[in-house]
Amino acid sequence: MKKIRCAIYTRKSTEEGLEQEFNSLDAQRDACAAYVASQKHEGWVLLSAQYNDGGISGGTMERPGLKELLQHVEEGLVDQIIVYKIDRLTRSLTDFAKIVDRLDASDASFVSVTQSFNTATSMGRLTLNMLMSFAQFEREVTAERIRDKIAASKRRGLWMGGKVPIGYEPNGRTLTIHDREAKTVRTIYDLYEKLGTARAVKEEADRLNLRSRVRQTSKGKVSGGGTFDRSHIHHILTNPIYAGRVRHKTLIHDGQHEAIIDPVRWNHVQTMLQQNTAKDREKETSRNSSLLCGKLFDETGDRLTPSHTKTKRGTRIRYYISHRLIKCSGDANLDGWRLPAAELETKIAHLVCQRLSSPAFQNALLHDAASDEIGRCHARLQTQVKDGQIASVLPLIDRVEILPGKLVIHLDNETVAELFDLDRELIPEASIKFEALFQLRKRGVETRLILEGTPTTRDMKLIANIAKAHQWFDEVKAGKTFRQIAETHDTSTRRVQQVIDLAFLAPDIIRDILEGSQPLGLKSDWCNRHTLPSDWAAQRAVIATL
Repeated sequence: MKKIRCAIYTRKSTEEGLEQEFNSLDAQRDACAAYVASQKHEGWVLLSAQYNDGGISGGTMERPGLKELLQHVEEGLVDQIIVYKIDRLTRSLTDFAKIVDRLDASDASFVSVTQSFNTATSMGRLTLNMLMSFAQFEREVTAERIRDKIAASKRRGLWMGGKVPIGYEPNGRTLTIHDREAKTVRTIYDLYEKLGTARAVKEEADRLNLRSRVRQTSKGKVSGGGTFDRSHIHHILTNPIYAGRVRHKTLIHDGQHEAIIDPVRWNHVQTMLQQNTAKDREKETSRNSSLLCGKLFDETGDRLTPSHTKTKRGTRIRYYISHRLIKCSGDANLDGWRLPAAELETKIAHLVCQRLSSPAFQNALLHDAASDEIGRCHARLQTQVKDGQIASVLPLIDRVEILPGKLVIHLDNETVAELFDLDRELIPEASIKFEALFQLRKRGVETRLILEGTPTTRDMKLIANIAKAHQWFDEVKAGKTFRQIAETHDTSTRRVQQVIDLAFLAPDIIRDILEGSQPLGLKSDWCNRHTLPSDWAAQRAVIATL
């Protein structure tokens, strides 16, 4: 008789009660184990490994226990998954279909012990699909009902719970003013109307020793009580709750609580904030102008044109793109360049600074000059390229040619002559033209040039997340749950689950990340959306495709 290796999967949506000696997960496991024992005559054998997810919703696939179980199924270590009820495995019909596909691919199935069917039969599959459809329908209807109730309550100006803002105390479905904290809120509004920027408000608030609210969780964890940061100040200034109003998504309704800030004054502050935001946007546009526009050409002589795209968060990302790709955008077979603008500008500016600062270059220009003249020109050069500021360096460039494996940079004769106070006719052509070798790294249509002699661009966000992952994994080994770690570090349980996987990266992958030489696609956002295998060789194979 063929043995059927059975693995029990248990899940509970909240961590409430998990600290008990016998909790919901234990009850589920006992029921499943008894069912497996009753099928001993069919060759069922219970595996000792436990796959548990405590405190995680069934609406997501980001569950460590489930991911480990499905990985073991794909590795051929598990033949049958045993669950107490279907919704313990998932509450999403889409996720359910994905799980069934993965089980089919591995010639495995799952059984619900309280529902007499399994996925090994066609009737079982039909019943499962019907049940999952109703389960998802019920979940969506419940969510809609709750959302409608919240919207209706906020239209009436009721406080619907959540984090109570500084300056108020909860009082049923409304708020009452906390006099001492309300004084702090009024002071912040006074400072903004006087100083005009959140940065200046923070500096003055620090000088006045203004402090945020001290909060304590039900488990005794204390937070707050520190100085205000700029984001907190901005939140206070834009929160309509202080004008006696209640916000629901994009709508603002009159509230039933007393205002701390007069509504007319609050509206005036919003106008000031919008005007300052417009000024900041103008500065950002100026800072993000494409300083190499009209100066970049490829090996065919085609010009690279500035372009940009926006992320979901509204961040503007600039590129330099071969003009032919824009002109003939419908031609999928057309080849060309698509280079990240900010990175390219920074690296070329660094190369120019190196060139201008080199003794060989200065000697070529000033070979007949007196020592005091050389010193004066050197001082002028240092002022021009102070701190490698891109806006002061790139105007010195006349043309950049992107050839196979190298950049050819032509400095502008007239600008260099003006910089060194020389006659342009006396400047040797060979001294204002130089080359820099590069290697290509590609991901999709985007290309990165790895230039020799320029600093490596490191993903500091990814590096910081790796450090967090090792810290949180040490806390797991010390006996903390994901929820306890999330509370300690003021983040979400899901965020901890996403980041902690980075603690298992292969050492050579971590080394590449620290050096900035990892594949272009291996970024923090990609790691949040994807799960790397635990096997180091498999990790390298996945990352090599990015």
